[in-house]
Amino acid sequence: MPAVQEAWESFQDYRSLYGYPEVHLVNRLIVQVCYSSNHAWMRKACDLALQIVKEKSGLLNADTLTKLALSLARLQMPSPASVILRLMLDKGCVPPMHLLSLIFFHIVKTDIGTHLASNYLSQVCDLYNCLNDEKAHHAVMVKPNTLIFNLVLDACVRFNLSLKGLCLIELMSLTRTVADAHSIVIISQILEMNGLRDEMMELKNHIDGVSSAYVRHYCQFYNSLLSLHFKFNDMDAAAKLVLDMISSHCCHINKEKELQKPCFIAIGSSNLKTALKIQIEPELLQKDFVLKLESRQDLVFYRGGKLVISNRALAMFISGYKKDGRISELSKLLLSIQEGLYSVAGSSLCSAVISACIQMGWLETAHDILDDVEATGSPMGRDTYMLLLSAYQKVGMQREAKALLKQMKRVSLDKELSDDAVDTHIICEESSNLVGKSDLAVTLGQILKDENKTVYPLVYNFNSSIFFFCKARMIEDALKAYRRMVEMKIEPTIQTFAHLLCGYSSLGMYREITILWGDIKRFMKSGNLVGNRDLYELLLLNFLRGGYFERVMEVISHMRDHSMYTDKSMYKSEFLRLHKNLYRSLKASNARTEAQSKRLEHVQEFRKWVGID
Repeated sequence: MPAVQEAWESFQDYRSLYGYPEVHLVNRLIVQVCYSSNHAWMRKACDLALQIVKEKSGLLNADTLTKLALSLARLQMPSPASVILRLMLDKGCVPPMHLLSLIFFHIVKTDIGTHLASNYLSQVCDLYNCLNDEKAHHAVMVKPNTLIFNLVLDACVRFNLSLKGLCLIELMSLTRTVADAHSIVIISQILEMNGLRDEMMELKNHIDGVSSAYVRHYCQFYNSLLSLHFKFNDMDAAAKLVLDMISSHCCHINKEKELQKPCFIAIGSSNLKTALKIQIEPELLQKDFVLKLESRQDLVFYRGGKLVISNRALAMFISGYKKDGRISELSKLLLSIQEGLYSVAGSSLCSAVISACIQMGWLETAHDILDDVEATGSPMGRDTYMLLLSAYQKVGMQREAKALLKQMKRVSLDKELSDDAVDTHIICEESSNLVGKSDLAVTLGQILKDENKTVYPLVYNFNSSIFFFCKARMIEDALKAYRRMVEMKIEPTIQTFAHLLCGYSSLGMYREITILWGDIKRFMKSGNLVGNRDLYELLLLNFLRGGYFERVMEVISHMRDHSMYTDKSMYKSEFLRLHKNLYRSLKASNARTEAQSKRLEHVQEFRKWVGID
């Protein structure tokens, strides 16, 4: 870029002699640099913009700063891009939404970029709400649209930022942003990540009614809800969901396309008067949606024009029902699914399940399912009986083998087999081609292996109760649930502490958050809780609001020890908003008490860390 190099040198020479040139020339220079794909040049342009804003803030116009932010984002420089966006925000300016969506499209491709984008979006929402409360006519210009939220929410799912995602869902409600069909699918994944089943069930009431054209789109939603039922170890709810999928599919086929009216779902509980409500339009699909959602289904697939459950879902059902000793109910579910071909196994579902049980060594379970299917008047094929017969023979269960032979005779499947003696040669010969580790058996084995790594189901029940109580501002009840949880030696999760923290924060109980921080540290020290950047940030912001600067620096130290990215710009903005003149002129020598001296030290340390002069 020789021309830009020459222009840049001329600009520097002119500025050193006469100061800044005319406004249009300065803006033109930065815009020209924005066309570069060179990181070094873009860094120079960013540094120059920061210097100009500091020395002569009116020199750069919003269009120039927007182009600069977009160019930085395209080159995957999310931190400088967010700095430029916040420079504009400090002046009450936000890029036009169609351009901001392009900036976000590039920024959210990385973990750090998503973190910065979500924080910036939160600040934009705060600005909009302030302007809206003041009935400012330009409030609508800074209101984030559905596409903006979808881009950031989807990135939160991609990078597992569950708490960030939950905060953004609440901001959609506060800014009255409509959730379209894409939003609903992404929101369902965030609710799943946070274990919030009640909200998912409320969503389901609306999703079940969509027309057939949208069934495929909501495959991920049903996947997320089924996953939650399994996490709660609620086999009845999981089975009902699958049966609802089957019955609602029939309704979808016969349902004529009709325009749905906008509806609302509550975040927290629909029974709360103070509950935040988000407007959803399940059949609204934005035509200009630039982000294609990645398929993350592992339990529910869309095949042959219908929703079908995977081998993993089947394995979860088998494991869950067997653990509860409810094989007859498992058989009923399998028969219902098989009848409509609503599984990947199709018409051979029951046979596949029996075969998997045999391979796992669960011969009694396999025989129970065989009996249940036989009781319907349509017994399994001869191969399935032979497989079980062979398994009995191999483990020396002669009595069971003889009983099975009598069953086979009753249903006319006893060709070449004797009632009195089990012909081992014939059995082995006929079943040799049937034995082999099936995909379902492999999946079932993996699920059993992973059981010790999964979260104890009661945790989800406790967390749901704590979330409800905190949203209802019933903090004492939330604490009782938390204490009961600890008494039962059920390990709290990141969500447990995040719900409590937000509950305290909503009531301005910052001192109690310092006590909660002690619990969090204790669980992390014991190895039962892994540090989480979103949780640390929630703590840091609340300690800032409460003026607990020693705790602020302690959290920062923890984040530093875990090599976590810190959004200093946001913390700086929050400090200046709340404590701009705190101890600004007070010197350590003038502190009246040791406590004040210590606090002054921590405030100065924080100011230095975020770069406040």
